[in-house]
Amino acid sequence: MQVTAKAKYLRRGPRKVRRYAKLVTGKPLAEARAILAAYASPAVRELTKVINSAAANGENNLGMDPEELVVAKITVDEGMRLPRVRPRARGRADRFYKPTCHVTVVLSDQTEDDEQ
Repeated sequence: MQVTAKAKYLRRGPRKVRRYAKLVTGKPLAEARAILAAYASPAVRELTKVINSAAANGENNLGMDPEELVVAKITVDEGMRLPRVRPRARGRADRFYKPTCHVTVVLSDQTEDDEQ
């Protein structure tokens, strides 16, 4: 059985979050949490929140055992880019964009993987 959690419009660029998502994909839940705890990036904090949310969804809504959960898939998609203005010389202004991202975490039981 699979359980998901989503976080939308995170104020981090998708490349920064994907960097840490690749580290924990395919790992058991406890190991994934331990790996992410070793990093101090703000992107890691937000990714950890989504993983913990998916684990809580599985435990509370579907009665899954958290010790048997595995991070099956993490997708990090680009969200909308927020336009901002930076002042320049002689009263001009340049536009720049602050990226956002959408994170989807899929956790699954190890028993399901063994059956297939």
